[in-house]
Amino acid sequence: MRKNDLSVFKMEQEGFKITLKRGSDYQPILTTTTPILHPSAVPQIASSQNSDTAASSGESAAGAKGATLKEITSPMVGTFYSAPTPETPTYVSVGQEVSADSVVCIIEAMKVMNEIKAEISGTVVEIVAENGKPVQFGQVLFRLR
Repeated sequence: MRKNDLSVFKMEQEGFKITLKRGSDYQPILTTTTPILHPSAVPQIASSQNSDTAASSGESAAGAKGATLKEITSPMVGTFYSAPTPETPTYVSVGQEVSADSVVCIIEAMKVMNEIKAEISGTVVEIVAENGKPVQFGQVLFRLR
């Protein structure tokens, strides 16, 4: 559970029922049974660099030249959600500082809600993925400065 950053695991099979919960800050968000995750279900982090001249601080992330941006990519195929529920605020927004332990989104894979942590520190300059839309393994979700 720790390896795949799961808080809850539920399984029911032929009259056998088990629920495993990790940590004291458990908040039920799972609505299904068996999670099956790719063994490398950890956010992939990559850097992208431009060799052009340095950008002024007022330019947007898409137009920044010479800026080194860090990327948070999807560790799995699934559906991207920017908030835990439709009624709650998003985990992060543009301009917000995040730390390596900050949860930045949820990716639903096989009816399991997987909280994705930043794994890096920085300021969010772009949210690339769209809420409620499918994402692929390795797809860029966020860009940080």
